[in-house]
Amino acid sequence: MSLLLKNCNIIDATSPETQRDQYVLVEGDTIREVGSGRPPTADHTLDLKGSYLLPGLWDTHIHLGGRNPPTNPTVAEQTLQYAYTTIKAMTDSGVVGIRTAGVPHFIDVALKGAFDARQLTGPRLFTAGWFLTTTAGHCIDQDFSRECDGPYGFVQAIREQIKNGVDHIKLNLTGGIGGPFWDRHYHSLPLQEELEAAFAICHQRGYKVMAHATNPEMVKAAIRLGAHTVEHGYIMDEECIELFLEHDTWYIPTLCVSHLTTTQATTTWEKQWVEEKPRAPEQIKRADDAVEEHKKSFRQALQAGVKMAVGSDVRPVGPSTLMEMSLWVKDGASTWQTLVAATKNAAEVCGVGQDLGTIEVSKLADLIVVRRNPLDDINNLRLLELVFKEGLLVADHRKEVD
Repeated sequence: MSLLLKNCNIIDATSPETQRDQYVLVEGDTIREVGSGRPPTADHTLDLKGSYLLPGLWDTHIHLGGRNPPTNPTVAEQTLQYAYTTIKAMTDSGVVGIRTAGVPHFIDVALKGAFDARQLTGPRLFTAGWFLTTTAGHCIDQDFSRECDGPYGFVQAIREQIKNGVDHIKLNLTGGIGGPFWDRHYHSLPLQEELEAAFAICHQRGYKVMAHATNPEMVKAAIRLGAHTVEHGYIMDEECIELFLEHDTWYIPTLCVSHLTTTQATTTWEKQWVEEKPRAPEQIKRADDAVEEHKKSFRQALQAGVKMAVGSDVRPVGPSTLMEMSLWVKDGASTWQTLVAATKNAAEVCGVGQDLGTIEVSKLADLIVVRRNPLDDINNLRLLELVFKEGLLVADHRKEVD
């Protein structure tokens, strides 16, 4: 079956120029033709009436679940909630790809299997399983963490992750902005021998490391030990930036973590977010104390040309992805840089850039349509009209946007 999308303005994530009055021909799950002028015939035709066609969005750092998860849910309740919020991220926000950063009980692996087998229609998942930290580490008050101690404690946990089918390994190297009083982002957590053992087994088994690192010491350690991505990087110095460039390491800045407080919220969406998900006064202070350093690190990396992708790290995925993108622009990224970070770059982080992340012939047709140009205002992504996964229409919001 073929599908023709005509009368569209294309932002293909390969060129910053909007291609106007275009058409896209999709055959099966694949883009077969992109052009202007008289369009070819197809089994089905959709007239987009001048709306903007883009690659679907991605979020490369997320923990599944709702904005206010229930207390002490069963695994069955968590699985249903995660399935619902993950599918909703695709249909309501246009997020077609998700890279998890810590999910309990390998629920993300189970959902990936269901989506890949088309038992359910959901976004592409790239899975981490448990978030691996030390005793008295970061996020042990969350349901997705597993505490490990000693070199062989980490090795055993990583082997169990591999046995359960994860795609990458999430290693925690530092504290964070949220958490108990002893969980601070300027604290380093694992011993050198624990670090070396954890990275050694990942490299031996061919698994990429997603490294939570928030201070210069551990950002540098992660890069030197061969991390695929460094998450957060709240505090970074010039040497960190130089190492990112030297080792061609990806940076996922997760601005949402430090930026979403009552004192910082300025836009309608930010104010609504902090009202719906209030934080304790101590957590607000910790975020406010860290935010200027975080902004500085983000801008240094952006200006230096460090490879970067969008990852929000706040729940639920979808609204958080759009929020992260708006914060990128607020902190100095262009709308073009932000769109590329949430499409082309994100697909490359997940190892599927050859098939996804841009609108090009022979790539899979994971596409979204929005009413107005997001290059003019990144929040125009909220005016979502259509979502396609592999050429299949999975969401139609045109009446809602009218």
